[in-house]
Amino acid sequence: MKKILLSVLAFTALHGYVKAQKTVTLFDGKTTNGWHSYLKTGPGAWSVVDGILQLDPKAANQGDLITDKEYENYELSLQWKIAEGGNSGIILGVHEDPAFDATYLTGIEMQILDDKNAEDNKKPTHLAGSLYDMYAPAHPAKPAGEWNKVVIRKKNGHLTFWLNGSKVIDTQIGSAEWQGMLNNSKFKTWKGFAAYPKGHIALQDHGAVVSFRNIKIKEL
Repeated sequence: MKKILLSVLAFTALHGYVKAQKTVTLFDGKTTNGWHSYLKTGPGAWSVVDGILQLDPKAANQGDLITDKEYENYELSLQWKIAEGGNSGIILGVHEDPAFDATYLTGIEMQILDDKNAEDNKKPTHLAGSLYDMYAPAHPAKPAGEWNKVVIRKKNGHLTFWLNGSKVIDTQIGSAEWQGMLNNSKFKTWKGFAAYPKGHIALQDHGAVVSFRNIKIKEL
């Protein structure tokens, strides 16, 4: 009887582990289900075009698109493509609250940029793949109009970013390294910045055509 009970417990533990590690698709390639505009309802200026989640910067109801759900520990993977001269971002740990009128006031951003032609290309910490305004990426992104592959891992405050298969960012929120980067950034006096371990994931509307596909998440 004891052996049977131990076997059941072992199976339950294993089953729970597998369930926790399941990869979920956040974008079905057909609809914007599971997403909404920050502090609004509906997708706003975002729509599905030929199986791609895309921002139309000329459409009405502009704004960042965020996940309906909040996440804390996870591995996010996706592909992005930016128009020439364009700027966007993937923003983590967004706290949706009218007290904060933009996602970046609370969220941490992995930059999306046309490194060659965008206006915001003067600082290494503003280039594609960077932890925006804090940590410069180690490898350049592909040029405008080409797909870039991203993996973002967030586990107990540890951030690891991969861009096109290369690790570009590796840091721990709250560490001495983090505090030093924060003190040298524009976020140093922002009380809500990086303050919420659990939050929404946002795709930034920065006034340029930006496209996303193969958006998946695995909670850890």
